[in-house]
Amino acid sequence: MKNKLNIAILCGGYSGESKISINSASEIVKKINREKYNVFLIKITKEKWFYEKDNATFEINRHDFSLLLPEGKIKFDVVFNMIHGNPGENGLMQSYFELLGIRHTTCNSAVSNLTFNKYYTIQTVKSFGIATNRSVYYNNPSSADINEVKNNLKFPVFVKPNSGGSSIGMSKVKKIEDLEDALKTAFNEDNEILVEEFVKGNELTCGVLRINGKITALPITLVKSKNDFFDYQAKYDPELSEEITPAPVSQKETDDVVKASLLLYDKLNCRGVVRFDFIHDGNNPVFIEVNTIPGMSSTSIVPQQARAAGIQEAELYDIIIENSFKY
Repeated sequence: MKNKLNIAILCGGYSGESKISINSASEIVKKINREKYNVFLIKITKEKWFYEKDNATFEINRHDFSLLLPEGKIKFDVVFNMIHGNPGENGLMQSYFELLGIRHTTCNSAVSNLTFNKYYTIQTVKSFGIATNRSVYYNNPSSADINEVKNNLKFPVFVKPNSGGSSIGMSKVKKIEDLEDALKTAFNEDNEILVEEFVKGNELTCGVLRINGKITALPITLVKSKNDFFDYQAKYDPELSEEITPAPVSQKETDDVVKASLLLYDKLNCRGVVRFDFIHDGNNPVFIEVNTIPGMSSTSIVPQQARAAGIQEAELYDIIIENSFKY
């Protein structure tokens, strides 16, 4: 026991993505190498942070993120953070662990805070010379102006919460008459929203992580939705979407997406495994968003990409954990 690392696999959170987070973390618990790690699934809710064992619940001591069990006090060597959304993806948990001096598997607090905000991320990505789609940003419901969208963007447009993921609260709007309802839907999820112009092309996504010290792109994936776009339902219902890895697209599209993803991972100072989403319009990859805690369920895109690269899940987790000691 003493030679194994104590790994806290963090899941849950305060957002609508909590169930997805638990699914991802449960998959890691099933497939992680138990000969190397003592594994503890820690659930984070607004009410409590806890571990369950033998039908008993043990709460985390938040002063030092330790766990008191009948057999003794558990201190963690690494936190494998699988919380999608608030507070695991927006820099809050990262700040907490960095203050305590506990290693974690994701980007640092500053990078996580930046990349969780879609508007700020787009402005930063632009500065690196990567194309983004035209957009309008509102930081409160009273500032939302339908005429501003009409005068600056071409329909259709996507209306989405500025923070969060899994396409929760997101709508595709084809005509101005439907814009007001889409704005209300997005503002129900977030106080800030982004309205983006639709870009036609292949939806491509690329996972990136360090392997043997080198920033490495995994084989890219082509995403095809049977719905009008890759919404929440399509993302988590295999009957409603098709994800093809490696992507059956031109070499130019593959090279463009890989090049942009490697550059962004480096320039944004990312850690752990990160996924970058693009629409390739035939000329350039147009940046859509970055996911600093991508899903790890059996059907999630990054595990698909890892398997296509000859990396099984347990090895992928090893790489992620080992990198937390180095970067």
